[in-house]
Amino acid sequence: MARYELLNNVAHKDLRIAARFGRAFGDDVGMVPAYPTEYAELQREYPIFFQKDSETGEYRSVALLGFARDENLYLQGERWNAGYLPGHIARGPFLIGFQEQDVDGERRCEAVIHVDLDHPRVSFDEGEPVFLPQGGNSPYLEQVATVLRGIRDGVDGGKAMYEIFDSMGLIQPITLDIKFDDTHGANVTGLLGIDRERLAALDAESLHVLHRSGYLEGAYLVLASMHNLRRLMAEKQRRLSREEIAANAG
Repeated sequence: MARYELLNNVAHKDLRIAARFGRAFGDDVGMVPAYPTEYAELQREYPIFFQKDSETGEYRSVALLGFARDENLYLQGERWNAGYLPGHIARGPFLIGFQEQDVDGERRCEAVIHVDLDHPRVSFDEGEPVFLPQGGNSPYLEQVATVLRGIRDGVDGGKAMYEIFDSMGLIQPITLDIKFDDTHGANVTGLLGIDRERLAALDAESLHVLHRSGYLEGAYLVLASMHNLRRLMAEKQRRLSREEIAANAG
């Protein structure tokens, strides 16, 4: 159960955040939310898909980490084996909330950072300090603030992008039915992707709408990310091979 508090450098002056990775921190997940603001970085290393909420009908994008709900093929011990860490993971125990504040005599709803004190990464003994000894923000907190702004902008901008993709029929179901070897495979359902043929068949007006809004790049980044499925498959095959060798040795 999360226990969020408004972050401040008095009550949380000694707060530290564990920088390691692993099951103990909830990193054993098969996919994480992905945000359009990070597509350019994500597409270099992760396959990007869409999902649709059956109740609200709203779309979201996700980065695939493995072929099962609790399988993260980017985890290697306490290390995350990728050059870019998805924003959902990089934000750690922090999120953006909103608070009414007096700004130049006017009441405004300002974005503020909250911290989940029950998050497994939270510590007062080890890890990255959140505040400097004199009370200023640490480089780590400044980095987290940048990540949180990207997430907020990605959530806001993503809604409009998904709507346009959907209206043009570009978002279509994808089923991953994969064989790793003669005895192991995976079937991942509930994913959606950009239909390459439908995108190529769009008329000039539709393409102009996508280009003018900046969403055409997003569509091509999602398509480009599909080559990372081969990376995931290769890692899965390596792990299965190691398990087989260990079992035969035992």
